[in-house]
Amino acid sequence: MDVSEDKKYAILERQKYVLGDYSLVTIQPDDIEDIREWRNAQLDVLRQSTPISSEQQIEYFSKIIWPSMDLPQPKNILFTFFKNGQRIGYGGLVHISWSDKRAELSFLLDPKYGHRDDDYAKHFLAYIHLILGVAFGDLKFHRVFAETYSFRKTHISILEKADFKFEGAMRDHVLVNGTFFDSLLHGILNNEGNSKE
Repeated sequence: MDVSEDKKYAILERQKYVLGDYSLVTIQPDDIEDIREWRNAQLDVLRQSTPISSEQQIEYFSKIIWPSMDLPQPKNILFTFFKNGQRIGYGGLVHISWSDKRAELSFLLDPKYGHRDDDYAKHFLAYIHLILGVAFGDLKFHRVFAETYSFRKTHISILEKADFKFEGAMRDHVLVNGTFFDSLLHGILNNEGNSKE
């Protein structure tokens, strides 16, 4: 994918990151409808309580995300995740604190690619490697963290396999389908594990 004429984050020297068959590319307008559908299909794992309409998605990106790309310190840096040129997920570094050199890891896979735990693990591990390359390699952040609902056992195990350390639980933090679940916090520092691209 040629991104020379597309949306770019001013803060990033590169708009595309590659690891074998996988790539992260700065999010583009033609990605956002698929992303909306993925989000609406997986409300139970997101901090999103109701479905998003196409109009709401377009408005959010037009007013928040696209203008932020020109900022020297955007609050969020979003990417589309590809395998062999096929769009399979998205995510990024969100809730960035530039003063603390910290960001939260965000990741969502197209539901059709995540049914088997081993497939999900393969995709998510590749994504983590790429996004930590952005965070620690290019942006020189000190810390990346993740918040995960406790019923997402596979997701949590992959974070820990990727050297994220368990840092604590917010007990009964979310109500999902009538049941309370903990939110688990994991983090990784720039000098830990194989975190740089």
